[in-house]
Amino acid sequence: MYVNEEIIDVLEHAEMLGKKIKQSEDYHIYKQDQDELYADDTANKLINQFHQMKEDYDDVQRFGRYHPDYSKIMKEIRQVKRDLDMHDTVATFKQSETSFQSLLDDVSELVAHAISHNIKAPRDGLALKDSGDGCGCGSGGQCGCAS
Repeated sequence: MYVNEEIIDVLEHAEMLGKKIKQSEDYHIYKQDQDELYADDTANKLINQFHQMKEDYDDVQRFGRYHPDYSKIMKEIRQVKRDLDMHDTVATFKQSETSFQSLLDDVSELVAHAISHNIKAPRDGLALKDSGDGCGCGSGGQCGCAS
């Protein structure tokens, strides 16, 4: 990539945008909820328990229903995941994380569409995935999409 003054200027503006985002209410709520999550011993115990169970779950997935402990592990992983998701600190953090991710998605979309409406912008992690309507073309041209 050829670096010139315009590129440096764009990068400096991007850095300033990042700093502005860090001053937003959504970011402060996200950080506060993240700090509370890290400080919550029960939540951390549940997270560690889930990660340990996930290793067993991954092992079961390789063999499927033929694994000797398939039913037991599948039941346990669902219970641990449910306990984790229902814990207040974890649920609150997930909500603030989703809200903050939405802000980042909105900013990405605004930047992309300021250049061209044909540029795909990240939205819920689906930036480059097919939308399910059979049209995965980002150029806006004839892509074989249903009209």
